[in-house]
Amino acid sequence: MDIQPITPTIGAEISEVNLAALDSSSFAAIEDAFLKHHVLVFRDQILTRDQHKNFGRLFGELHIHPSKRNGMNQEDPELFIVNTKPDAKLTNGEAWHSDVSCEEIPPMASILYVTRCPENGGGDTMFANMHAAFAELSSELQQLLIGKTAYHDGEIDLRNYGIRLRDGQTYPKASHPLIPAHPKSGKPYLFANGSFTSHIEGIPRWESDMLLQGLYQRTATNPRIQCRVKWTPNTVVMWDNRSVQHHAILDYAGFARYGERVSVLDSERPRAFHPT
Repeated sequence: MDIQPITPTIGAEISEVNLAALDSSSFAAIEDAFLKHHVLVFRDQILTRDQHKNFGRLFGELHIHPSKRNGMNQEDPELFIVNTKPDAKLTNGEAWHSDVSCEEIPPMASILYVTRCPENGGGDTMFANMHAAFAELSSELQQLLIGKTAYHDGEIDLRNYGIRLRDGQTYPKASHPLIPAHPKSGKPYLFANGSFTSHIEGIPRWESDMLLQGLYQRTATNPRIQCRVKWTPNTVVMWDNRSVQHHAILDYAGFARYGERVSVLDSERPRAFHPT
């Protein structure tokens, strides 16, 4: 197995490995690389849906997307389909976010398998290390944010895509620490995103808006904490959904893109970071 970092801050490409037939030592190496690099890229993988799911299950129970639980979507409950048509005006994940952070227990990891890429070479995905995003803040701003909670509302994301809930349908809402501690490393990270986070709780709304918009803008415009993954057919990308945000770039009008994602449920809710 060969592991090559994409940037010093985030991301690694792993070659000479078959995700459909991992031995224990290879899986242990992937686990270590996942904690260190946060985003892992595996190219030239030929996986059935069951093999894709089985790789995810090595890390934990598979997450069921809320649209599958409430009947909005009748597809395979353990898969989230990303099927962007040539005439699409929107695509999944087109804003910086972490997947369904509105869940009481959000996914700890997402694993996207892309089998069709746009022929024009577009459709890259950007990733941002939210440990690094927090570490770059001044100590004064860090202390202001530590201990606060933010309210995440899934209907914000639905509205971005023009979707309204019907009578009887619900979508998750949850309060989470604004600065959680990563359960494996103990390191703090920023956990708020424009797709799901409504506001910081316990302060005036205008102050919340000012802080969140500044944090979002800094994440989106700070290349030091980012990496960019160019997809090729049959590529698997796995990212830490707790401490990483991502942004799918829709720059391939007239072309199609297809992928399938499984997500791994975390074992517990995000826990607040407490400085020692």
